[in-house]
Amino acid sequence: MTMMKRGLAAVAALMLTTGLVRAEDVEVLHWWTSGGEAAALNVLKENLAAQGIGWVDMPVAGGGGEAAMTALAARVTAGNPPTAVQMLGFDITDWAGQGALGNLDAVAGPGGWDAVVPAALQGFSKYDGHWIAAPVNVHSTNWVWINKAALDAAGGKAPESWDELIVVLDAMKANGITPLAHGGQPWQDATIFDGIVLSEGTDFYKAAFIDLNPEALGGPQMADAFNKLMKLRTYVDDNFSGRDWNLASAMVINGEGGMQMMGDWAKGEFLKAGKVPGVDFVCIRFPGTQGAVTFNSDQFAMFNVASDGAKAAQGAMAVAIMDPAFQSAFNVVKGSVPARTDVPNDAFDDCGKKGMADLAEANAAGTLFGSMAHGHAAPAAVKNAVYDVVTGAMNGNYPDGAAAAAALAEAVAAAQ
Repeated sequence: MTMMKRGLAAVAALMLTTGLVRAEDVEVLHWWTSGGEAAALNVLKENLAAQGIGWVDMPVAGGGGEAAMTALAARVTAGNPPTAVQMLGFDITDWAGQGALGNLDAVAGPGGWDAVVPAALQGFSKYDGHWIAAPVNVHSTNWVWINKAALDAAGGKAPESWDELIVVLDAMKANGITPLAHGGQPWQDATIFDGIVLSEGTDFYKAAFIDLNPEALGGPQMADAFNKLMKLRTYVDDNFSGRDWNLASAMVINGEGGMQMMGDWAKGEFLKAGKVPGVDFVCIRFPGTQGAVTFNSDQFAMFNVASDGAKAAQGAMAVAIMDPAFQSAFNVVKGSVPARTDVPNDAFDDCGKKGMADLAEANAAGTLFGSMAHGHAAPAAVKNAVYDVVTGAMNGNYPDGAAAAAALAEAVAAAQ
């Protein structure tokens, strides 16, 4: 029996034990509203529709998910949680700690999830030993997406170090385009900073953003990281404030911008625009970070629901999410890589294959780290404290990197 069939059998058993003949429709809260994201989500909708399960969409725009979490809190407070909610990292375990999430063990056990989901993801998919969420993907955040024509005009060599990056950015600036397409939102600023801190060394990233070591947070390496962030700001156009991430992607796609430092969800925008990796755009790790990966993982957390029909729908949706065929089809469209380690890479393009290989390499080397910018390195209070300082640095609120590093150490200490 295939893993998918075992999972479906588990759902059938769950429905039988509760006396059900069919699952209810699923109401899904998410923030996948851009073109590439919506196309990826349709893969899941169609999978459920084939099982006769309807989809009640509850989209809340905002690339980092903050607005969606605000909407979720209002629904839960009102005693009416959605069936399933797209969530990231510590947001999942925070809700689990409040006893708000349902239990997916009835489908996870027969589906063999423990054997195929990386331990780093299970840290967020499980709570007190029980499965509470189904991971859809693994996104890695330390990517740079470069317009191929703009790169060719700037010398043709993808940068592998900080110094080479500056050379390329300077050449792009001289060629009359915006070298770095960026949206001035806190999570986007922090995404760039994640890559910079990782480029300072994997031990340093772990000490600063995972262990929250005060000396690492406030020391000379962090000062250097902030000075680099301030340097990158000089390559961003003046209209960046408040720009959504996918609009920055569009600048690179259209040749108005040279490159974007963004997680691999950006690739979905390039693909939707008909662009081909290696031909129209180039994907590289943030210079100096090859061999290491900062990740986040979109997961669907299942809230406590009252009716047996809703519980059955949650089980069916979880099984659909973990189906290897779905994991491949979804992530090919989304730009991410599967949350399961047993999915073949045949259907993935060159950037997808690189993403899967990089993830395996980092996982084996112990250099796979949760992204601070995306809620997988530290709880929300710490993440938000980091956001405040990083965005302040991006907007010229500190005289130099040393002052920003000192402010970061103080802010993180206060947030703990």
